[in-house]
Amino acid sequence: MRMDVRHTSAIFALILCAPLLVHAQTAGEIQQQIDEHNAQIAQLDKEIAQYQIQLNATSAKKQTLQNQLAQLTLSIKKTTASIERTKNQISATELQIQQLSAGIAKTQGSIESQESGLAQSLRALAEEESRPMAVKMASRGTIADIWNDLAAVASLQSAIGEHIVNLRSAKQELTDTKTATEEKRAQLVKQKNTLLTQQGSLNATKQAHSELLAQTKSQESTYQAIIAQKRAQEAQFEQALNDLQAKLRYTVNPSQITPAGQGILSWPLDSVRITQYFGNTPFASTGAYGGKGHNGIDLAASIGTPVKAALSGIVLGTGNTDAVRGCYSFGKWVFIKHNNGLGTIYAHLSQISVSQGESVQTGELLGYSGETGYATGPHLHFGVYVVSAVQIIILGNATQSRTPCASAVMPVAPLSGYLNPLNYLPAL
Repeated sequence: MRMDVRHTSAIFALILCAPLLVHAQTAGEIQQQIDEHNAQIAQLDKEIAQYQIQLNATSAKKQTLQNQLAQLTLSIKKTTASIERTKNQISATELQIQQLSAGIAKTQGSIESQESGLAQSLRALAEEESRPMAVKMASRGTIADIWNDLAAVASLQSAIGEHIVNLRSAKQELTDTKTATEEKRAQLVKQKNTLLTQQGSLNATKQAHSELLAQTKSQESTYQAIIAQKRAQEAQFEQALNDLQAKLRYTVNPSQITPAGQGILSWPLDSVRITQYFGNTPFASTGAYGGKGHNGIDLAASIGTPVKAALSGIVLGTGNTDAVRGCYSFGKWVFIKHNNGLGTIYAHLSQISVSQGESVQTGELLGYSGETGYATGPHLHFGVYVVSAVQIIILGNATQSRTPCASAVMPVAPLSGYLNPLNYLPAL
């Protein structure tokens, strides 16, 4: 076989100019679709922000049935827009994965073509080197010509080898990016499922309020009478609870609980705005809570907002005081026992997503916020307890006070068992 630099150069040129793989969609078409999804996402972001502004304005208005229904309607629209936004994010991410897959396939094809060409070149070089010098001179002329050809071939082989190394590096980068993008897509799908569940919670709550509207026959005076009755029954419950708390005797042992410190617990909501603090708040001074102060903090949260565990632990109990007619207290609640001597409660939920005895991790979904129980509007009640001081009981079994909550199951503790959540949560 005659070694020819022009032949080897042609091989190298063929390798570098190998035809691209043909795809059903061109790169430009895929990018156009990605841009369209991103434009829809930007538009939905504007709608969601506008819905939030309207929600804030509605929640600040007087508590009326029509205002509550208007707030729920806005919440549903906001959640629906959020779901559509997430769907567009997922579609755009899938198209990006398609782009990356095409790039990986193209790069792999180029690598295989260049490796094949390099192998052919190496075989030709080995064959040339095995030929006697006399034969080489007879075919090429002078020794200088032979050495020039060999040097050119070696240079081409070095260039091919370097290009293959670069392509392999590029392929690895594409593969890493694709893996990260697929993980992002999985997170988006999870987020979409969360939003769909939120929408179900909102629809269920809106239906309940629509039924209340039918019961009152759209008469605001009837609705306000129901609210007044609810407040009176809640006051009865608070008196019974205060009597029980006074009877309970418990001395807190500081060695059994983690000392106060910011960041021991995580916020149970992604977006935090405190609407009522712990202790003797202005609302408590109006006569609420039987004059004993607020035993937790309230966080603004529209109905259907995901509520997450503030720390890993075990679900000590769950319940729904609304299941007992006329009992207005925690509504739907979850209580978590933590390994550091603390316990946390999450109340006024619209839905509960965990069960008694279940292990949960920090940030894991517990349920969705609402306005069940005694609530003047949608929010999350978050409380921190000395867990060893807590009893989850049927209220009527522990107190003789008359209360519509006698049959309700809930966590209770002496006053010394309540802790200020802000002593354990991250600073705002």
